[in-house]
Amino acid sequence: MPIPEFIVETRKKIGTDLMWVPSVCAVVLRDAASDSAWAVPDVLLVKRSDNGEWTPVTGIADPGEEPHAAAVREVAEETSVRVKAAALLGVGAVGPVTHANGDLASYMSVQIRCEALDPAAEPVVGDDESVDVGWFPISNMPVTDPKWRLVIGDAAAQRRHPAGFAPRMGLTKR
Repeated sequence: MPIPEFIVETRKKIGTDLMWVPSVCAVVLRDAASDSAWAVPDVLLVKRSDNGEWTPVTGIADPGEEPHAAAVREVAEETSVRVKAAALLGVGAVGPVTHANGDLASYMSVQIRCEALDPAAEPVVGDDESVDVGWFPISNMPVTDPKWRLVIGDAAAQRRHPAGFAPRMGLTKR
């Protein structure tokens, strides 16, 4: 998806100055093919076109859009996988980020665990934000950024032991 229209219009007024943006991170899990009690779930990842990094699906929430709805929409747009929001994992700030066009932004990221409605569905690149998408075992995923590894770990922990999970406040603090 291109830059949301509300961001384009705001940028006309503020230029490249720092902008605070509501965003979501959707960590989509599915059961692994193994029947082992020790099997870790698979996670849906996208390889970003802007920096080549593998990450969970992320995106900007539209004005008035609920975070869980934004997460479901972003996953569908970026991977064509249909999901349902399952749990709040946490909230934290990301940035500031300097984008290739010079725009400065900090993101208030709401991380949400999602479950695939059809776990056998194969993802496809749905827009120009990604160059590749795929399912990966959490134990062997190509994610290198510590904040995203932490969020994915939180998703697996919350899924396995929901009663004992407390959402993370901040992307580096519990």
